[in-house]
Amino acid sequence: MDNVATVEFLAAGGNCHPSAADWAPGLLAFGSHHNIAIWNPEDETYAGITALLAGHRDKVNAIKIYKAEQAYQIISGGADKTIRIWKSSGNSLSAFQQTVCLEEHHGSVNTIAVLPQAKIFVSGASDGTLKIWNLVDDELPTLAQSCILKPRFLPLATALTQLPSGDIVLAVAGTSNHIQIYVRGHSSTHFSLQATLTGHEGWLRSLDFAQERFDNSRDVLLASASQDKYIRLWRFRKQDAAVINTDKYDITGDPITSLSNKAHEVGSADARYTITFEALLIGHEDWIYTARWASSRTDGQAPTLLSASADNSLSIWSADAASGLWVCSTRLGEVSSQKGSTTATGSTGGFWIGLWQSDSSSVVSLGRTGSWRRWKLDSDSDMWHQQVGISGHVQEVRGLTWSRDGSSLISTSSDQTTRLWCQWLRDTKLSWHEFSRPQIHGYDLNCIDSVTNDQFISGADEKLLRVFNKPKAIDALLSRLCGLDLSAKDDLPDAANIPVLGLSNKAVTVTDDHQEHDNDIHDGDEESGFEANVHKNALDFEHPPLEDHLARHTLWPEIEKLYGHGYEISTVAASHDGNIVATACKASSIDHATIRIYEAREWREIKPPLKAHSLTVTGLAFSPDNQYLLSVGRDRQWSLFKRQEPESPTFVPLTADPKGHSRMILGCSWAPSSVGAIFATAGRDRVVKIWRVRDGGVENLTNIPSKAPVTAIAFALEADTSQFRLAFACEEGSIAIVDLDAQDAHVLDTKHIDDLCKPHVVVNAMKWRPAKGGADASNTVVESKKLAVASDDGSIRIYSVR
Repeated sequence: MDNVATVEFLAAGGNCHPSAADWAPGLLAFGSHHNIAIWNPEDETYAGITALLAGHRDKVNAIKIYKAEQAYQIISGGADKTIRIWKSSGNSLSAFQQTVCLEEHHGSVNTIAVLPQAKIFVSGASDGTLKIWNLVDDELPTLAQSCILKPRFLPLATALTQLPSGDIVLAVAGTSNHIQIYVRGHSSTHFSLQATLTGHEGWLRSLDFAQERFDNSRDVLLASASQDKYIRLWRFRKQDAAVINTDKYDITGDPITSLSNKAHEVGSADARYTITFEALLIGHEDWIYTARWASSRTDGQAPTLLSASADNSLSIWSADAASGLWVCSTRLGEVSSQKGSTTATGSTGGFWIGLWQSDSSSVVSLGRTGSWRRWKLDSDSDMWHQQVGISGHVQEVRGLTWSRDGSSLISTSSDQTTRLWCQWLRDTKLSWHEFSRPQIHGYDLNCIDSVTNDQFISGADEKLLRVFNKPKAIDALLSRLCGLDLSAKDDLPDAANIPVLGLSNKAVTVTDDHQEHDNDIHDGDEESGFEANVHKNALDFEHPPLEDHLARHTLWPEIEKLYGHGYEISTVAASHDGNIVATACKASSIDHATIRIYEAREWREIKPPLKAHSLTVTGLAFSPDNQYLLSVGRDRQWSLFKRQEPESPTFVPLTADPKGHSRMILGCSWAPSSVGAIFATAGRDRVVKIWRVRDGGVENLTNIPSKAPVTAIAFALEADTSQFRLAFACEEGSIAIVDLDAQDAHVLDTKHIDDLCKPHVVVNAMKWRPAKGGADASNTVVESKKLAVASDDGSIRIYSVR
């Protein structure tokens, strides 16, 4: 049977963990909350994330990709203490299925290293142990060895390599300032600790091996990256039989921080290797999270190292051909003048991951905001140019709203950002991207709704609501790249910025590139990064904004604050004509469980506030004709209010059902006006109830049972004369699409979105995309509709529903 829905777009931010991503040809896998996101940065259609693999029950910390039997496999480790293996299940690189779940660790799995030619992999966890596993084709991996790290530390980085002699070397480091070297001889089955490398003065975050040359006499280089802001290189060299180092090294003693270059001896009895300190790479200004060798080299080509740091930069290191000294040949990322750590927009919070493309022609990095940046090497000019990346929320997505004409989607999240998504149009190609970050806040954002096409309102934990208008700069960008009509009013400011330690976006003016302004930096605060003026070319490009632009130049000016509530804002709804806004906050008593009404022209509160609930109001919805306001709450009741006069902003209680559900109600929605005044409520009692307003009263038409508590509900915005459609989502992530009879709302058909496409956690919000021109512009059912879904795993999904 055909799926009722297909995923048109996925957005999800990456986990900030140095081991949480790996890149193979055509496949980049990274941890996103408790999912594994699949992305192909080399895709010229910019399709973005193509799949989210669900299985882990907590955050994914470590990912490695390896090739077995001409197909890719993914090994992942998470904070749920498990290791999972995913095998390709089809021709598509996004089609993976979990085949193995290993539960031997007793702590969060933080690092994984794989050596495919030896058919082994190693896992390290916060239980202070290393586990070595044998990889056997089409069989469960077997535990070959378990090592308790002494002196005790938590492993954060591991690396494996095979020496020319056949010995396998395992390097381990973490919450200590030394590196332990384990070796398994070619005639042995177990690893033994043979050396401890000292010199770092902070925790180590990354280890990586590279072979210097490709003949049998090649040396091996080990790169170690630390929180002491330095990278150290170590050389493994085969020992001359005539040279015997009789010095013994205390491998379990206290770490030595001197610069002594004493050789450490490792290997089998018949093939000894010495480890010597090779180089100290200095240049980063903050913790270094990853150091990765480029894998694509020809014989005689020197190894090249990529490092990612909390100083918001990527550095590419190589040995100078003339002097042999290691130097930074390229530095990518932010320049020092933009780093202001005191502003929301002044710093990305560092780069947590840096990865090479397999042919070393491209690099990617992941920052604190969950966004991936990408740079590509232009071989003709030998310059690195930034390319379009992907972005997404890094915490639970709490709210969604489409613009009134359906042209764009705005989401808001506990990661304290609001993001605008739109389709990039170019020739015959379409792809979704983040085009603006209107609000970067200091509180978790809980709810959002569109007032007009160019205005939205959001509520947060700060007890007030803020209203934002689209600036001219964003309007021009969306017009140029998304084919939208210019609609911003002439009196709107050009752009916006956020001041130091502030929460309110302030309007700024656009200046010509050649103009210089004495007040470009506020109050002489060079560290703040707050620009009073934005240069005209800041958003003048022919592609979606890069992360640098999103964080600095795409804010929306705030025009109003709405006060009155005493606790965190829980829900907000705007009338369909954009004239009225209703809000509510968290409450444990009837005094605070009030609904406040604001008119949306002068933003004055219409008093008195509406009282009907005794606990938190969880949902508000205006009827399509704006004559009714529906509210639902944790007190298990729904309430209906009616306008005092057709054009009046004042609402009066009409009716309520104190026992509308047997447990708290979590969602409500109105059906299209063409089928009458029908609304739905749903909640923890696992029932969706359909109600009709008639003759001043309300009757229950239909009850739809669910297998789990229902957390979000939404009627499709259009209907025909025979049926209308309802979507609802449950606590475990399942989404049902129900067709109802237009006469009495009995169920005609029920379908569920496929398990591979749905979220596997709580769905917080879902919204159908309005037809162009408004929700009720058409009463015909077309081939497919778009349904946006936001969930606790930080993901946004847009489905095409047939």
